[in-house]
Amino acid sequence: MKAGWSSLGPAPTPGGDPWAGGSWQYSDETSRPAPAASPVAATRPIAPGGNGAAPGGPGTTRLLAPAAAAPSGTGAPPVLPDAAGSPGDGTGHRRPPKKRRGLATLGILVLAAVAGGAGGLVAEAIDDDSPGSGGTVTVIGADPAGLAERPPESIAGVAANLLPSVVSVSVADAGGSGFVISEDGYVITNNHVIATAGDGGIELAFTDGRRFVAELVGTSPSYDIAVLRVDADDLTPVVFGDSASVAVGDPVVAIGSPLGLDATVTSGIVSALERPVSAGGEDDQSYINALQTDAAINPGNSGGPLVDGSGRVIGVNSAIASLGMGEQAGSIGLGFAIPIEQVQRTAQQLIADGEAVYPVMGVLLDNGFVGTGARVAENGDNGPGVTPGGPADEVGIESGDVVVAVDGTDIRTPAELIVRLRAHEPGDDITVVIDREGEELEFTLTLGSAVG
Repeated sequence: MKAGWSSLGPAPTPGGDPWAGGSWQYSDETSRPAPAASPVAATRPIAPGGNGAAPGGPGTTRLLAPAAAAPSGTGAPPVLPDAAGSPGDGTGHRRPPKKRRGLATLGILVLAAVAGGAGGLVAEAIDDDSPGSGGTVTVIGADPAGLAERPPESIAGVAANLLPSVVSVSVADAGGSGFVISEDGYVITNNHVIATAGDGGIELAFTDGRRFVAELVGTSPSYDIAVLRVDADDLTPVVFGDSASVAVGDPVVAIGSPLGLDATVTSGIVSALERPVSAGGEDDQSYINALQTDAAINPGNSGGPLVDGSGRVIGVNSAIASLGMGEQAGSIGLGFAIPIEQVQRTAQQLIADGEAVYPVMGVLLDNGFVGTGARVAENGDNGPGVTPGGPADEVGIESGDVVVAVDGTDIRTPAELIVRLRAHEPGDDITVVIDREGEELEFTLTLGSAVG
């Protein structure tokens, strides 16, 4: 039995082997195809659910989407600032060896490699799915509007306040979740939830029975975020929290439409912080510096909110880990949410410009490197290892250098490096430690940008 990370997303190509080796494309931070001797397990989205069981074997990857910031004038809270990188001199001087602070991480590249043996995990993104993915479920008499009055700080009170802001998202015969961020109709969901939308459009269903056909404002596959808008001006927006201030053990509530069961509420705690997770298909790979939770999250929860004990949104449920049993496994208490600060930044860009940007170092990563860290590739058919005139080139980083730390945090895999970079904004300064033939050098560089 194989295990691994899985994300919930569009249907995979029939007959494909989810455990076959493959190359990683990191856009500006790309990776060279892995050599045949040490393949990296490929990840791909889990097929959307329909009237029958969803296709897709163990080890597939599916994603859920982050939340967005409301446009000015809508009454929504302001966008929270992002932490800037540590300052430095950027001279590339040698520094004495020192112990680097480790951070408990679970990068997708590491997991993909372990998944080939027993006991590994595969990240699965949660997206679509209507009843039938794991068996037929019939619900009689569900009435979310009939909740008894409870204290606002209780789970029941939090749920009662949030349910009017949470929507079910339907695309063809697939679906997911989303939530309202402004009175005048802006809604956040995951990119992978709406990625297969065609002529049938995107329909949103509210808990009060109203249904709307939504307009797609913009998407960011890199962050797995999509912004929708409906023609309404009396919606109830969520209140944004601060994902940077949560601690392991804090109570959380997840709301969404798992397996098509709308207005479903589950609760748990924050299990871990800054968990590097990568999920999605080869053409829509996303990287999440995730909040980990044990609240039950299943296919169809993608795009729904993860909220704190006060009912403030701190993340967007986007991925789950699976043991790989069955065609589409459900929750095993390992769910991952995109931090709301990242969601707000990206959604704000989508609303303003219709597209989002992400930060880059300007290097090509070597996916065939078997050591610890992220190695800058040599010049080759895929292009130069260091982009001429890019951020890395300007400070003296060279092909063959191995990135071993960013802002004091150890880097063990290419995926971890991408996740750490994506937690920043273009223009941020970061401190990078590289190993060059056994010697450690420290650089400070200013991140560039790419669209995606």
